[in-house]
Amino acid sequence: MNLDHMYQEVILDHYKHPEHKGLSAQKDVQVHHINPSCGDEITLNLSVSDGLVKEVSWDGIGCSISMASASMMSGLLTGKKSSEASLILEAFMELMQSKGTLQGDENLLEDAVAFAGVSKFPARIKCALLGWMAYKDAAFQIQGK
Repeated sequence: MNLDHMYQEVILDHYKHPEHKGLSAQKDVQVHHINPSCGDEITLNLSVSDGLVKEVSWDGIGCSISMASASMMSGLLTGKKSSEASLILEAFMELMQSKGTLQGDENLLEDAVAFAGVSKFPARIKCALLGWMAYKDAAFQIQGK
């Protein structure tokens, strides 16, 4: 099995069986983001306590890339220290900006390295980043409180 095919399977699995989908009633902040180029939408609830990402829950509609990416992001960041979550976010953004030249750090990004191939397609990068940018916005709002 080639790597691209395996990555496609990982993305489809997260799309069909998303992690942390369904908005939690407990939250410190809620954000709503839309990708105007394709209509994908995500609402994200974030709960942080003592520098720890307690919960990232979300709901949304959109393509398999945006929904799978939100699933992976929520699974990766929940339970991490805010500083660790920031490093993971930056690593994913770097991967998406690489235009296919980076493979990503599997130890840091886990399943999210599956999006390395997506970074070759500029029209799809915004899809992959939708949930991550919602998290970044929510984390920024919490820091401002």
